[in-house]
Amino acid sequence: MPKGIDKATPFTAAQAKTLAAAGYEFAARYLVPPSYAWKRMTSDEAKLITAAGMQIVSVFETTANRAASGADAGRNDGAAAYAEALAVGQPKGTAIYFAVDYDAQQRDYDNIEAYLKAAAKQTTGYKTGVYGSYAVVEEMAKRGACTHFWQTYAWSKGKRSSRANILQYKIDTKVSGIALDLNESYGNEGWWNANPPAPPEEEITMKPEDADKIIKFLSAAWFAATTKADKAEFNRLANEVRKAAGIPVQ
Repeated sequence: MPKGIDKATPFTAAQAKTLAAAGYEFAARYLVPPSYAWKRMTSDEAKLITAAGMQIVSVFETTANRAASGADAGRNDGAAAYAEALAVGQPKGTAIYFAVDYDAQQRDYDNIEAYLKAAAKQTTGYKTGVYGSYAVVEEMAKRGACTHFWQTYAWSKGKRSSRANILQYKIDTKVSGIALDLNESYGNEGWWNANPPAPPEEEITMKPEDADKIIKFLSAAWFAATTKADKAEFNRLANEVRKAAGIPVQ
């Protein structure tokens, strides 16, 4: 299973390279407003994490028990997280986790659910997840409050949820002198990187044998053409037919 870290403060390029070389495959960092600059991820940081060879997990957290404030807080935080995700270049379809970074109790669950669902409505195109204890992960999964789950061992009483996509199994430690927490992942993490997306493959919409027949007619027209412009146009049309059939252009 992939090993990763989460870190409160921004990476330097040297730190990212050191941790990637040590075998860590992903790094969790914060999408937060500029007023939290001490822990805020920027697009430049996302690029250097990617350049080192690690994937990125995005998490939103301002204060530890913010999610207990309910739907209004969720709407505000969702909008803020959305703006930050766009600013750092996070691709749509990946996940933004919202933190429940305290020992939440049964009395808090309704507000946490409302917070997560309100945040999800503001993060159009992104998946939403929750970071929290075993009980929080289990309860929010049961309620359908989000789609991704990052469990911390804190407050979990030794239990691990089968719903967890990521598990934070050790906090407040150091690797090569870098202060961080340790994680492992189990799939469908919703992580991302800053590499540009691969260009879409051209769709094949025509059978090669049909393309050959059309190209023969275009070839005859090419030979009959009397101007360079007409010949160039027939050649262009033939190549468009070749593309539609997945045949190399000429």
